[in-house]
Amino acid sequence: MSEAQVPSPTADASPQNLIVRFRVWLAWGIALAALLYVAGSLYAGIGQVGTALTSFRWVLFLPVLGLTLVNYALRFWKWHYLTGRLGARLPIADNLVIFLSGFAMVISPGRAAELLKPWLVRARVGVPMAQTIPALVTERLTDGIACLSLAAIGVSTYAGDRAVYVFVPIGLVVVGLAVLSHRGLSLAILGVLRRLPVISRVGDKLEEMYVAMRTCVAPVPLLLTVLASLVAWGAECVGYMLVFRGFGVQASLDTSTFLYAFATVAGGAMPGGLGVADGALVGGAMELVPGVTEAIAVASALLIRVATLWFGVVLGAIALLPAAKLLDSPLAAPKP
Repeated sequence: MSEAQVPSPTADASPQNLIVRFRVWLAWGIALAALLYVAGSLYAGIGQVGTALTSFRWVLFLPVLGLTLVNYALRFWKWHYLTGRLGARLPIADNLVIFLSGFAMVISPGRAAELLKPWLVRARVGVPMAQTIPALVTERLTDGIACLSLAAIGVSTYAGDRAVYVFVPIGLVVVGLAVLSHRGLSLAILGVLRRLPVISRVGDKLEEMYVAMRTCVAPVPLLLTVLASLVAWGAECVGYMLVFRGFGVQASLDTSTFLYAFATVAGGAMPGGLGVADGALVGGAMELVPGVTEAIAVASALLIRVATLWFGVVLGAIALLPAAKLLDSPLAAPKP
């Protein structure tokens, strides 16, 4: 079975086509984000939102960006560590470019275009995508575990009636990891799936991905990557607290952590969390943070999303150019 049968990031995976598609996704993402924040500003009062932004202590925005970079650095360590365990030995500089290029794809539908990362690894060092897609899945999985854990700490205090949105996903993750850890059960499930007409054509690749996934979620790698994720996303929660401080609002760290983590979980199904995460940040701030006006809630959501989501998208857009150049000098031929 050829490597072409594993889903690729795009139908035409040329660097030029990837950049064109990214520009389309970016345009739609910016348009949707602008529409959402215009609507929020109209609701809160455009003048009041503008006044709030004018009063913000912009010196605090630098440490907010610094905390975001801490998040990115720890998540890059996860990616480099996991790809290394799967046999994809890339120079750190090359892997950093590949990792950052994935940020440009978080606003793609369903984040499907993040498959760009394993595709670039394959093009650079020849390791099949079926062997490295589990690194991407594990990276996102451990991010989810971290955000769910951070949200779970405060959900009973701040949103007991919505605890189901945190604990049900946690339960599903635990069950999924338990199934993955049981080789016989997992292979039996794959055996059943291989009888289906469509899945039967990629059965061998699914088994290869399962073996690689077990490598990524073995006890030690899973513990290390979850701990790194907890610190990474905790850093952005601190950044959200600093945004409130910039508006003169004394939001506590535990409240800021719950709000940011819960909003991140809520927006997980949307490209970049657009709309859902933003709305959760605004509504949650107005409900749980004393002294927050509608204008400050909207302005705070705008600033933390610029410092996290859109900062990453910009870095990803910049990284796409050197990522395309990596294809001109592969270190090894792609393997079937």
